[in-house]
Amino acid sequence: MTTTNPSAVRLAVDELAPHINRAMNALDTASRQTGLEASLLELVRARASQLNGCAYCVDMHSRDARKGGESEQRLFALPVWRETPFFTGRERAALELTEAGTRLTDGPVSDEVYGRAAAEFTETELAELIWTITVINAWNRLGAIARPWPLAPGVTAPAGGLP
Repeated sequence: MTTTNPSAVRLAVDELAPHINRAMNALDTASRQTGLEASLLELVRARASQLNGCAYCVDMHSRDARKGGESEQRLFALPVWRETPFFTGRERAALELTEAGTRLTDGPVSDEVYGRAAAEFTETELAELIWTITVINAWNRLGAIARPWPLAPGVTAPAGGLP
């Protein structure tokens, strides 16, 4: 699989369907109004983005995590989080749920995975986490399919559109 210019915008879906973009941005804004730790949410967003192959979102959420104080060691270890001692039980449960919810072609989220997350989060927190996983997966699909935002050093998210 070869891409001639992976940093080029393929289709500016946000500009071409602004009414849907506004609704998606409103959903994203609502999903960020949680009681969950910002650092945990950026790990979830970064991991889902890695799994979905959304280069723009991986770049954005890795940078956002670093700005929020996340260590490079933990970000570099994110793809192999199970094999490291760097993540808390709560983070592990969130990452496991993120992976299961992102890889639905492997099958539905198991009761065991859900149960481990439910043991670490209150019902409200779990609902907020599930919404966060859902929203980042939607952004990732936009990014991976349409590549609507340029990927280049120093480029930030467009005004009014945050994947």
